[in-house]
Amino acid sequence: MPSRIKFYNIKLIMPVFYTRKGDDGRSRIGKKVVNKTCLEVEALGQLDELNSMAGVLKSQRISKTLKDILLQVQEDLFIVQSHVANLMLGGNFKVPEFKAQKTKDVEKIIDGIERNLPPLKKFVISGTNQTSAWLDFLRAKSRNVEREVLKIKNLKFKIDDNILPYLNRLSSLFFALARWEARNKKEKHPTYK
Repeated sequence: MPSRIKFYNIKLIMPVFYTRKGDDGRSRIGKKVVNKTCLEVEALGQLDELNSMAGVLKSQRISKTLKDILLQVQEDLFIVQSHVANLMLGGNFKVPEFKAQKTKDVEKIIDGIERNLPPLKKFVISGTNQTSAWLDFLRAKSRNVEREVLKIKNLKFKIDDNILPYLNRLSSLFFALARWEARNKKEKHPTYK
């Protein structure tokens, strides 16, 4: 089907949005060639997906505080991605430090929410409102990310010691934020019927 969109006065020296170099099932990162099914590429894909999902929620009508938290998570995920990519490239590049303070900052947010909500004694069915549902979705997705990065570590790759606690805490952060966003609504619990 021919495109009806016309681009005028655009000169492209090389394609920007595609290269055709991955058509054979391999990715080229710098001079390194890897299978698209290798653990590092899978982890990078999961990290990218979580980052993008956070961006979808961030683009909605939500509080500035929640937008700021999501933006910081996105920034942190880019640093994690740089560490995973560096492992794939043999660890030869300087990557930004992933500080333990990032996990502590997340814990402060979780602790603050926990102090201001009644204790939860049952599982919650997601979907009380749109924002809490998205946060529950991010919580579940963050668990996938954590597992993929753990697979890399379990193969004896050296992952920065501060990354795994942070990834583990992310699911708790999203869970706490979801409960906070649903705080004025009656959340449903599974009946197991």
